[in-house]
This record gives sequence, structure tokens and C-alpha cells, in this order.
Amino acid sequence: MSIVTVQLGQCGNQVGPELFDVISSDAQEGQKRAFSAAVRERFFHQTTRGELVARAVLVDMEPKVINHSVSRAAKSGVWRYGEASHFSQKQGSGNNWANGFCVHGPRHSDAVEELVRREVERCDRLAGLMAMMSVAGGTGSGVGTYVTQCLRDTYPKSFILNHLTWPYGTGEVIVQNYNSVLTLAHLYQLSDAILVHENDTVHRICGRLLNIKHISFGDVNRVIAHQLASVLQPALTADSRGVYGRNPLGELASALSCHPEYKLLSVCTVPQVPSSSMAYSTFTWPSLLKHLRQMLISNAKMEEGKFRPLGPPKFTLKFNTSEGLSFVTVSGIDWQVRPPACSEWAGSLPGSGFNRSLANLLVLRGKDVYSAETGGFEDPALYTSWLSSEDAFSSWKSPVPFNKYEKCATLVSNSQALLRPLDDMVGKAWNMFASRAYLHQYMKFGISEEDFLDSFTSMEQVISSYSQLH
Repeated sequence: MSIVTVQLGQCGNQVGPELFDVISSDAQEGQKRAFSAAVRERFFHQTTRGELVARAVLVDMEPKVINHSVSRAAKSGVWRYGEASHFSQKQGSGNNWANGFCVHGPRHSDAVEELVRREVERCDRLAGLMAMMSVAGGTGSGVGTYVTQCLRDTYPKSFILNHLTWPYGTGEVIVQNYNSVLTLAHLYQLSDAILVHENDTVHRICGRLLNIKHISFGDVNRVIAHQLASVLQPALTADSRGVYGRNPLGELASALSCHPEYKLLSVCTVPQVPSSSMAYSTFTWPSLLKHLRQMLISNAKMEEGKFRPLGPPKFTLKFNTSEGLSFVTVSGIDWQVRPPACSEWAGSLPGSGFNRSLANLLVLRGKDVYSAETGGFEDPALYTSWLSSEDAFSSWKSPVPFNKYEKCATLVSNSQALLRPLDDMVGKAWNMFASRAYLHQYMKFGISEEDFLDSFTSMEQVISSYSQLH
């Protein structure tokens, strides 16, 4: 079954070609006919001349990044983008979610939907749609959200996965937290699952694990592509009877997003070592899985240091109500100012203690994969009490080595791993909103204060739901 990828904004159109590079090169190295055929069906269609053309639509309001991505793919000599599979304009969204969602999205939605329709009709069997975007800027977040809304309306029964890149915490765009909250609040109503990569985490992987001295966005994007491809490449499920090519998006969503309040997925991959060290590195399945389990429990985003679980989480909110609360007047109404993010929470939050999971998916690829013992991930103590570990844990396996690694393990987790950065993001956005900072830039495009408040309410509910996993 085939995946149609929609690359949105600068970030989506930079990560996209990295992803197809990894996928195509990995298929060539796989040396298994069934695996390579499944890869081609899932991600590419072939021309009469045998060329591999990515099942992708590229969208940006400025042409520079798209032109570079199209040119780069053509020069690879392995695959390329379709000649009429991209859409761009000459004016961007100015890092403003409202400009992208309320102006550019509606204005150009018909053209984008037509490009997607063409790609869908090239598929013999559609597995679903994957929208790749950032949450910080204007086009990726605003236009991306509007396009996702259109796709949901046009393909109501298809699976939609949104792959989101979260900005650096120190800030890329002054209004990035506004854009992020508005994006997430809307996508939570539209998407079947939301797979997240944090730039801060990926940056640390580049520096500490891959020993890259001067880290570029290209380095960050390659790590993201590596992890994403490790999930999406064909694999065998427990009941697949040795046949590749099942529905990856459907199985991902059904395995991990079994409740509409819980859609945020994080990814960890081991090992990740510099290419110069791979020839001298030896990995065993017990060692890899032990490290990955420790990373899950302690919410360590990288395989380094010592992991020490601190016991079950205790979530008690303390907002110092006895000392009074601050209020801000908005449209003549007094609104309670949100308590500071995380710092006022009592008990353990992910990152400082036990990371509770709703569901986990383990993807194993490489030599002797069927000898790998995964029982440690079936421990009921890892999961919420209202879902059995048999239902909460799934595994996919493939004997084909991945991206030059003899053995590779990836964990896709629906857990409290993203609670802290989400809470921090919402807290910063609320504090800006309480000061009415930059609101006029959104209101002039049609986003009201009530729209902001609805988005804050939605995200606070998500934070509350993940906080109370037990």
C-alpha cells in the first residue's frame, strides 16, 4: 500500500528529500527483492522508462526551497520528484500562522488538492497521507494546518499522519509558541496521529552521538529522516505471514493512538554512531533493547549516561491559590493567568522520573532479528492501568539491515515524553497572550482572541490527560 507525502513549508521541503534519500538508498542496499518491491510501491511510482518518482506533493509560498529540493532529487540519479507535483508562490506567510491558515490556505487550496488528487490516483492502494511540516513558522504551520483540514474533508476514511518538527526552545521565531499552540490545537481534531521530532533533541544527537562539530540544518534533517524512515520502511507484523506492504499508517495509528485524547508520538532510535565508527562497532540485540527500555522509562532522548528510574509519577498540581491568582483583562473579561509551566508542578514530570506510556511500538531491523527478546517492553508497570500490556505493546520486524546498520531498533512511543516541552510551549504562549503581545498581527488576518482561548483550552486538556496517565 502507498503513502502520499505532502511536504509543507521550508522545513517539510527540507526533511522530505532527506527522507526519500534514506528510503531509496536503503532499498538498494537491502538486496531482498520482496523488500525492495514493497519500498517502491509504498513511496514511489515508476515511469515507463523505469524512473522512480516520489509519491509526494511539495507546497511552499516561496519557491526557493522547493526548487532546491527538486533539483537535488533529480541529481541523485536514483529518484526524483514529479515534474508537476509542486506548488509555490512568490510571497511567504511571514511566520504568521493566521496569514497561512486564513489567507494563503483558502486562496490556494484548490490547486494543492488537485496535486494531491493526482498522486492519490496513481496509487493502486492508498495507505494514507503524511503531512510533513514545522509548527514554528507561517506556511508550514498555518497552510499546513489548512491543507490537513482539506485532506480530512476530501479523504474522510483515509489515515492522516502529521509529522511535526518542533522549534528550538531558545527560539527561532518570536511568535513560534503562538504558531505551535494554534497548529497543535487544530491538528488534534484532524489527524489520526501526530509524530513529533524536537529540534533540541536532534541537535544534541548530532553533537554528542554523531560528533558533528559544526551542526547545520542539513545534519538535523538527516537524523530526522533516519529515524522517520526506520519507522516507515516495510516491516513484518506478528500476523503478516511474511508479506511486506501492509498499511503502515493505519497500523501505526491503531497500535498507538487508541484514544482521541492521546495522539502525540515520540521516536527513539539505537544505535546512532558516526559513519567513521560503524565499521568498528558491534551491537547485540540484548544490549540495544536494554538501552532502549532504559531510555523509555527515564525519558532519556539519547543513548548516553546512566538511566535511573525514580519510581511511579506523582502528579499533584499546586497553583498557590491561597496566595491569590493573577488576572488579565481581555475584551472586558477577566481571564486567569496560567501558572508558570512545569515549575509549579509537584511530583515527578517526564525527564525527572518514571515515564508512563499509553502504548509503544518497537521496530527491529537487521541480522538475527527473530532472536531478539522483547519481553521487557511488555512489562505492565510501563503502561497505564486501564490498558493491558498485550494491547499496549506491538512490534514490527524485518531481517533487512537498515541504512548501513547491521542491527537497528526504533521505539515509537505514545507516552508522557512530550509533556514537559508541550507544557513549556503552552506556558510561554499564554504569558505572551496575557500581555497581548503581537495579537494584532493575528487579528488582522481573522484570528480572534476567542480562537486563541479555544486553542489554549484544547492544549490544556491534552496536558491534563497526559499528566494523569497512571
